[in-house]
This record gives sequence, C-alpha cells and structure tokens, in this order.
Amino acid sequence: MSNLHRIRWFDGQIREGNYPNSTALAGQFEISKRQAQRDIEYLAYSLSAPLLYVAKYRGYCYEDKTYALPLLYMTEEEQKILNYLARRYREYNYDGAPAVNRVANLLDRFAPNDAPPDFRLPVFDTNPRLIDHAERMSEAIAREAVVTLTYKEGAETDSLAVWPLKLLSRYNCDYVAVYSAAEHRRRMLRLDCIVGMTVTADRFDASGLEEREWSGDGGSERIAKKPFTAKLGLREPARGPSWNGYRMRSTDDPLVYLVEFHDTDAFLQQLWMSGSAWDTLLAPRWLIDKLERRCSAVLRQLAQSKER
Repeated sequence: MSNLHRIRWFDGQIREGNYPNSTALAGQFEISKRQAQRDIEYLAYSLSAPLLYVAKYRGYCYEDKTYALPLLYMTEEEQKILNYLARRYREYNYDGAPAVNRVANLLDRFAPNDAPPDFRLPVFDTNPRLIDHAERMSEAIAREAVVTLTYKEGAETDSLAVWPLKLLSRYNCDYVAVYSAAEHRRRMLRLDCIVGMTVTADRFDASGLEEREWSGDGGSERIAKKPFTAKLGLREPARGPSWNGYRMRSTDDPLVYLVEFHDTDAFLQQLWMSGSAWDTLLAPRWLIDKLERRCSAVLRQLAQSKER
C-alpha cells in the first residue's frame, strides 16, 4: 500500500476531529507502529503539515485548519492525463500485465511496490489531441450523443456521423467502437486518424445493438487476433526481450530476431523511424512489399518536388 493512501486517510481523520495517532494508523493499514510514525513524520516535515499532538486526546490535529496536502493536489489537465493512462494500463495485456493492471486500479499508487526490481511501466504516448478525442468521445458515450467527424486513413478522408459506443486500446493504439447508422454496421476507428470531431445535440439509442465482432480499424483491415511476425535483422544484438516495445524472439543468428506485431501501419511507421537500428527486413514477403511501396511513393513525391 502506498504511503500516499495512508497519509490521505490520516489527513481525513484529522479533519473529522478523530485525533488519529500512530497506533490508529498502524491498525488501519496493518503496518508497524514504526512505519506509521515515519508516515506521520513525512506528513509533518516533507509535506509541511502543521501537526499538533494533543495529549488529552492522545492524537494529532492541525494548528492551521486551512492546510491542504500540496503534493496530492491534481489539476484538471493532470486528471485528464491520468484518466487516459488508466484506461491504457487497464487494457495492457503484454509483459508485466498483472502489475500494470494493478496500477490502473489504484491510480494514486505512483509505482507498483510489489513489482520486480527491474520492472518498468510501459510508456504510452500522451498526445494532447488523443487525450482530447478520448475525453470528448467519453462524454458522447455517456450522453449517447451522435458525433460527426472527419476521418483520414492513408490517402482517404471520410466525413462520418457515428454513434460512439466504447473506447478501447488494442496493441498500443487507441480506438473508439462506433455504429454507423448510414452504413448499418459497426466500426472501430483509430483516434489518431480523427482529424476533427463535433459532439452534436442529437441522441441515439444503442440498446438494440447486439454484441458482435468489430470491423477493422477504419473498415479497411481487420485487427489480427494473433500477432504477425516479422523477421528482422538488427545492426547489433538486442539488449532485452523487446524491440521498441514489440515482443521478439531470438533465432540461430545473433543479429536476426522474430518480432511480433498486430498493427501493420504502426509497425511500418516504427521501421521508418528506426531505420538506423535495423539492417534487413527478411520476412514476410507481403510486409516487405508494403514497405517498398511506401518508400517508392515517398521517392516519387520527392522527385516531383524537385521538378517544380
């Protein structure tokens, strides 16, 4: 249990006029009196709490009742970011998932105290635009409000009117599950492909929609239930079990690894950004062809730019 939980409880007991002490704190959280006293000292010296011990009640009160716990205050923007990260951690299902899920369930624990010493939380992008989209979609879901949006995937741009049903995170990407009344089908749209959106005053009723599999992100490609595997040659041996967050396995060649991925576009983008870290893409053939087409398109665009 984080000491922030205990300090918050102790602060609440003081404000309720219960005059808590180290014995009460130790009993409440099943810790030693020595640990409880350290928490009280932390509150007094590190958090500058105006603690006063009242012998008559054998407990503490605040000399200045206007005192507030400064390090536990959270701005609205910080709350938005934590709400976003909480959902990402809650749906994380890869290495160290149990510890990550516990972090999601106890947001005010800033680190999983019972995790292995070398455990590190996965890093998720907190792009302000994604957080904004997630927050507004969450509001629309709660209000059952129709959302109009501009959705750009690749070279195609669509104007859609959808019923947002649920926010999800899959394979390190954020999605919103929606129902398109015009197309009479469900879709799963990537939040990072939403260029602009408006939560309208129109309402919808999703009670009649049955649970079924979602169509692929943007409708063009199904999300794989099992990961794809790329055979990747690196410039130097890997230092861990993953490459840029992607799970990987070694082969007989110390520089060749099998890298698992689910989202093709995200993986190709990672290859593009990490060009200096890998040497050869050996398989699968369809992924090599797709990367070649993208590179060729960029080269053609550069050639056209030079001609202008």
